[in-house]
Amino acid sequence: MILKFSFRNILRQRSRAIAVLATVSLGISALMIYHGFNAGIMNQYRENTIRARFGHGSVNTKGYRDQIWDKPWEKWIDPKTPFVEVLKNRPEIEFIFPRISFYALLNNGEKTLSGAGEGVDGRSESQFFTTLNVIKGKALSDEEDGIILGKGLAEALKLNVGDRITVLANTHSGSLNAVDVYVTGIFFAGMKSFDDTFFRIQLTKAQELLDTTKVETIALGLRDLELWPQVETWVDGQPEFEATAFNVLDKVYYQNSVDFLKAQFSFMFIIIVLIVVMGIFNTVSTIILERKGEIGNLRANGDSNQEVMGLLLTESLILGLIGASVGVFIAYFCNMTILSNGIQMPPGPGITRQFTTFVELQLSFIPICYLIGILSSLVGTILAARRVLKMPITELLKG
Repeated sequence: MILKFSFRNILRQRSRAIAVLATVSLGISALMIYHGFNAGIMNQYRENTIRARFGHGSVNTKGYRDQIWDKPWEKWIDPKTPFVEVLKNRPEIEFIFPRISFYALLNNGEKTLSGAGEGVDGRSESQFFTTLNVIKGKALSDEEDGIILGKGLAEALKLNVGDRITVLANTHSGSLNAVDVYVTGIFFAGMKSFDDTFFRIQLTKAQELLDTTKVETIALGLRDLELWPQVETWVDGQPEFEATAFNVLDKVYYQNSVDFLKAQFSFMFIIIVLIVVMGIFNTVSTIILERKGEIGNLRANGDSNQEVMGLLLTESLILGLIGASVGVFIAYFCNMTILSNGIQMPPGPGITRQFTTFVELQLSFIPICYLIGILSSLVGTILAARRVLKMPITELLKG
């Protein structure tokens, strides 16, 4: 019976119901979109880190990353070891990327600069590392003599796609060695120190240059990020090897930036929640106070304070549910229409190029939105109704 009266009152007082619904729905849609915007930025930072450089993590021999070694190649991994074969067949792992990092000189025939090089398996890496932001040419793939290098390094050496260059480095025996390569692509990651020094060549060329058959590290591409703890536990359980997650490998760019943004977004989110809650609370309370005459009639007809309170709370519950549902719908509608092309963002912490962020609405956040909408409506009703119900019936009838 109380539901019937509640729906009847809502339909009879459409202007007031619309005011509450508009306040709740707009507030909830704003919260949904802001939360999705934050999630989009965080996920993009994560994907850029994983898909541009580090994969989901890497494997080294135990203790390799903990100190500086006089002869680091003695701690490198033999790719023919049984451990690597088992690693390839782990169900969580989709790709393994053997790599070698080294410092070298790059000579274009007129000028020589130092750079930080990396030998990679271009064919397999081109399938996984898709966010390096190649601005000229293409990513290193099947080109045996190819090199891809950062924008700053390419500009300093006045190189373009197709130009030839010589890479010089010391072998592990101490002699100077060189390989000739040609530029297949130029990337612009947006991190100046990275773009000004970094380059990649094929792993076989790097091994030829350094005179080795080993690899320094093995980066991993998993089927899903959530599988990393299982892989890390298994690798760390091996007597000679250890695993390191991507956020540890890139603490300066990724982890520090994400920690900074999370703290900033959390503070702003609290402010937005307070504004939304106070807006809903104020609208609901004002409407209850405007209904003093109606409440006085109910009291005069014999309804108790508890019955009147129950009726008002039921109306608020219904309006809160409907308003929250409409707000979620508005958020998804906006995300599929006006926000479908993303939001152009200025350079963020740690990077120097603009990027486009997409709002990623989170299903897990919907229950929180409903809770905020319903509780704000109910609390506003309770506080305002208690104040009204304390008034004498005669005074209520005057309202």
